[in-house]
Amino acid sequence: MTEKASELLRFEALPEDEGERLDSFTAERASGLSRTAAARLVEEGAVLLNSAAALKNSRLKAGDIVELKLPEPVSCKAEPQNIELDVVYEDGELIVVNKPKGMVVHPAAGNPDGTLVNALLYHCAGRLSGINGVLRPGIVHRIDKDTSGLLVVAKTDEAHRCLAGQIAEHSVTRLYEAIAHGGFKSENGTVNAPIGRDKRDRKKFCVCESNSKPAVTHYELLADYGAYSRLRLRLETGRTHQIRVHMAYIGHPLAGDRVYGPKNTPKELCGQCLHAGTLGFIHPSSGRYIEFTREPPGWFLDFEAGLKGKVRADG
Repeated sequence: MTEKASELLRFEALPEDEGERLDSFTAERASGLSRTAAARLVEEGAVLLNSAAALKNSRLKAGDIVELKLPEPVSCKAEPQNIELDVVYEDGELIVVNKPKGMVVHPAAGNPDGTLVNALLYHCAGRLSGINGVLRPGIVHRIDKDTSGLLVVAKTDEAHRCLAGQIAEHSVTRLYEAIAHGGFKSENGTVNAPIGRDKRDRKKFCVCESNSKPAVTHYELLADYGAYSRLRLRLETGRTHQIRVHMAYIGHPLAGDRVYGPKNTPKELCGQCLHAGTLGFIHPSSGRYIEFTREPPGWFLDFEAGLKGKVRADG
C-alpha cells in the first residue's frame, strides 16, 4: 500500500519483502527506478528506513516503513530519433506502444541509441516523466529486447508515480502469448518459484532460494503441437526474465530462447517466442480501468502456422 504526501512516497514492507535489500526494494517495489538510481538516492539520504538514514544493503523486515523523497526531474541526455512507433493509445499523461522484437527499451552499454526511449523522445517532443533519470525518461516497466508487445510510458511525473504504484502492488494486468518446447499434461498451471541472479553467470537469472525474490507465473495451454505448445501466461509478479526462467525451470523453455533454452533453436527464430499481448491498468487521472490487446507479430504467427501444418501432415 502506498501513501503520497507532496514529494514523499511511503511504503510498508510486506512479509514477502523480508530480507530484501533497501535499494532493490526502492527500485522495484517503490518507484520503478533503476537499482543504480535507487542506490544513489539511498546514499544521498533521500530514502529513509523507519524514519532514519540507512545503508543501501540494509535488509528489510516485514512492517518496516520506507520513505522516498523523489528527486526533481532532470533533463534527458538521450537524443530524440525519428523511429517509427506502433502507438496503441496516447493522451496527455501516458502513451501505450507495441514494441517490436529487437528494440531495446532504453539506452545502455552496447545500445546507445535506436531504442524505444530515443523514439519516444522524438514522438513526444521530449515530454516524458523525469523520475527515472536521464536515460530512462517515462519508462515505468520494461520487456526484453527480443520480446515484443505492449508497454505503457508516462509523460508526467504524477502518471509515473501512479503507474509505478500499481505495478508494485501487482494490480496491473499483464498477459503474454508464448510458444514453449514440449507438451503439457494439464491445461492450466502455476509456477511459484523465487528468482535471483545466477551466481555462475551474472547476466542470467535462475530459480534459487538465496538472494532471490518471490515470483509467480500462471499459464494456460491454448494449443498442443506435439513438440511445442502455445501458451497464454499471466504475471503475478514482474521479475527480470521471469517467464523465460520459469518455463525453463519446469522443462518447457520458450521456442527461440538461446539463453534459457537449447542452443539449436529453429533457424527462422532469432529470439524467444514471447509477446506481451494484453496490458490493463487504472488510468492515473480518470480512475477508469483501461485495457489493450495486440496479437503476436507476423514472425510468431508464421512459426505457429508451420507447427499447425506439421501436425496436420503427421496426422
